[in-house]
Amino acid sequence: MAEPQQDTRNREGRPREGRGAPPQGHDRGRPDDRGRGDDRRPDRRPEGPPEIDIDKLVADSLYLDNQAHGIVSRMRDMDSGTKSQLRRLYNAVRRACRAPENERQHEFVMLRARLAYTIARHSLRSMDMIEKLLLQVTRRNDQRGYERFRDLFEAIVAYNE
Repeated sequence: MAEPQQDTRNREGRPREGRGAPPQGHDRGRPDDRGRGDDRRPDRRPEGPPEIDIDKLVADSLYLDNQAHGIVSRMRDMDSGTKSQLRRLYNAVRRACRAPENERQHEFVMLRARLAYTIARHSLRSMDMIEKLLLQVTRRNDQRGYERFRDLFEAIVAYNE
């Protein structure tokens, strides 16, 4: 009588590796390399997504929506930011938009500082592109740009729920 064959597949349907064998793509003899190609240095940060175009953001609602979706998906992949942190920042954006016209640019400059602090404090690297966009909006000092930035942030909060 033949022995029953042992299941050699894991949950995903991939073949199980032997007990003492190193995982595929890992060379025990070179722990500092970890299977990386020679062209990748550990001190270099990975390139992020392309910057958000402020002119497209102001002109095209679908562009705004696509950017919001992209940012939220990067947040879920990269960061552990909480919804309350995002909500707090969104409330600050709304307050800055409601500021009198002669103080609005200053409010957005301070908002950028607050955003930079939050990004650094909580390691929210996915929000770097928002900080860059906020700088562009502040330099432009245009009411429509401020409103579209608020709309983008509102969409980010909504899609993150």
